[in-house]
Amino acid sequence: MRRERAFLVGVDYRSARRARGPATAPDMSRGRAAGGADLELQFTSEESLSELRELATSAGAEIVGQLLQHRDRADPATLIGRGKLEEIAQLAGAVASDLLLFDHDLTASQQRNIEDAVNARVIDRTQLILDIFATHARTREGQLQVELAQLEYLLPRLGGRGAEMSQLGGGIGTRGPGETQLETDRRKIHRRIRHLEEQIERVRRIRAQQRQRRESVPVATVALVGYTNAGKSSLFNALTRAAVLSSPRMFATLDPTLRALALPSRRKVLLSDTVGFIRNLPHTLVSSFRATLEEVERAALIIHVSDVSSPISAEQEHQVERVLKELNAGAKPRLLIKNKVDLLAASERDNLRDDGGTIHVSAIQGTGLSTLVERIDQLLCQDAVSRVRLRVPQQEGKALAMLEAGSRIYSRQYKDGMVELVAEAPASVLRRVRAWQVED
Repeated sequence: MRRERAFLVGVDYRSARRARGPATAPDMSRGRAAGGADLELQFTSEESLSELRELATSAGAEIVGQLLQHRDRADPATLIGRGKLEEIAQLAGAVASDLLLFDHDLTASQQRNIEDAVNARVIDRTQLILDIFATHARTREGQLQVELAQLEYLLPRLGGRGAEMSQLGGGIGTRGPGETQLETDRRKIHRRIRHLEEQIERVRRIRAQQRQRRESVPVATVALVGYTNAGKSSLFNALTRAAVLSSPRMFATLDPTLRALALPSRRKVLLSDTVGFIRNLPHTLVSSFRATLEEVERAALIIHVSDVSSPISAEQEHQVERVLKELNAGAKPRLLIKNKVDLLAASERDNLRDDGGTIHVSAIQGTGLSTLVERIDQLLCQDAVSRVRLRVPQQEGKALAMLEAGSRIYSRQYKDGMVELVAEAPASVLRRVRAWQVED
């Protein structure tokens, strides 16, 4: 199947740049300016266009050209102005592009006006992200969430679109779950949206019941979050020996996965792999995936995975923090993991230093993972670990086996038919052997 040929269009608004003021030289490792004030970190137009290129490649497009326009403000009719639109039409036609991808959200009228001028399909950034989500959704829950987001995006854009929007097509920006025609009749779409919301709410109730059962047992949940393509799934696989799909393509993981992870204290936690975040994540997606992202809201610890090799890692970390605040998880305890240290030069790796809130790892090579697991163990308060002395009768084989499996044993002596132990164990284990605990 031939890959669609895409021409990328970005716009840099000089007025917005002036409003932000002159560039301050930030400490990019911290995302703070001199003096300690938090920076509202910004992607440059070039960085944003580069991210659009990655998104288009993930959607299966072949990039045949790009253009970045500098202007003072958006044109209400075409975003970029008629003169620049004619230039883009000529450039896109010269490279035989199938579609134009805009690094901005377009109104229905802007999209229609641009399509009329260039005689090609036009897709904005949100529609491209929705298309990638539709491609990667595997479970029924993921497909429901993506379809809901697609319909909510489509609804205000129905007017004037014509018959081409009456059903799902086969190109970038038109893919979906393949189960329903997107009827231009607003009443039918509203009815479908209500149906999807009811199904997702049912999923949410089932997930809440499962979570209640999990929370009845003292097992904490640790959620992996981060910018898309930061290496969350690779880290998840390295820690749990799972086989979750890890891919350099953006948004390879949509469906949440939970796996048990044994800590050095012999406690067990549930590690959750979640969907990646991105700059200006469409609000429809945040709303639709709220049932999935509840795992982040309820987690005892959030592990924020960042790509240390990315030149814009500080900006990416800032965007993740913004989404966490939107999910009411901004105050959760967290640990920042700088992943992909294997991609740095040796001199850069030598200068890296872990601290109480940051650990440098390579999920692919396994570097720093033991330090990470130890730090998770230290930060978790649930099912707290303490050291005790025990005198357990030798005939209590079941209790001794439980201690062997669920605690760290520092010393063991056999005396008068008893086993004297010094052990470090979670409260859930110690409650079951309280009768044999010896006070110091």
